[in-house]
Amino acid sequence: PDVIIEAQFDDNDAEHGQDHLQDTLTEDIKKLSLDTGEKVKAAGIDGAHRPKRDDGHKVDDPRLLPDNFLQRTAKVVYILEKKHSRAATGFIKLLADKNSDLFKRCAMFSPVDHRVPRVYVSLADCPPDFVTRPECYSNTLFICRIVDWKEDSNFATGQLAKSLGQAGEIEPETEGILTEYGVDFSNFSSEALECLPQSLPWVISPGELTKRRDLR
Repeated sequence: PDVIIEAQFDDNDAEHGQDHLQDTLTEDIKKLSLDTGEKVKAAGIDGAHRPKRDDGHKVDDPRLLPDNFLQRTAKVVYILEKKHSRAATGFIKLLADKNSDLFKRCAMFSPVDHRVPRVYVSLADCPPDFVTRPECYSNTLFICRIVDWKEDSNFATGQLAKSLGQAGEIEPETEGILTEYGVDFSNFSSEALECLPQSLPWVISPGELTKRRDLR
């Protein structure tokens, strides 16, 4: 069975440092291993199944350890490409603290995707009657783009782009998903439409069929 050893850490341990406490624990483990070995021997169990003792060997210099015992570390030095569009769909609501100065300037944007942080948005971006009638927008989806996130703040700052419509409807939900992933769903330009066949209905000519492999 597993055994938990509790060590008393007093002022003397604090003076000698962590190494003294570790040596004390090592000695306790060695004594416990000896006692366990004697009990196993008295019970008639052979040496092959006898518990191994901890010799208390300690390596102070990590450079002496094998590579498989080391955890490699690194740090980010540069963002090469921003994969996320910084856009999210969600809902806006008033701040909880009505007496704060921030309450008069900002509203809280709560994204539907919980991987995106909550965002402070300016009340100027919100609908004009949002402050007096916030309950009317409790089920309205908005698009917000994150513009900054300071290291000492729990919330990012962003700008409301547009109102999508009521949550749960197909068109607002679809537009929100496409915007979050940066998919361009705007209408084709006139130059692109001019590349298409103008005479309708269009059919594949027999000569074109002979040059192509039919995958229909």
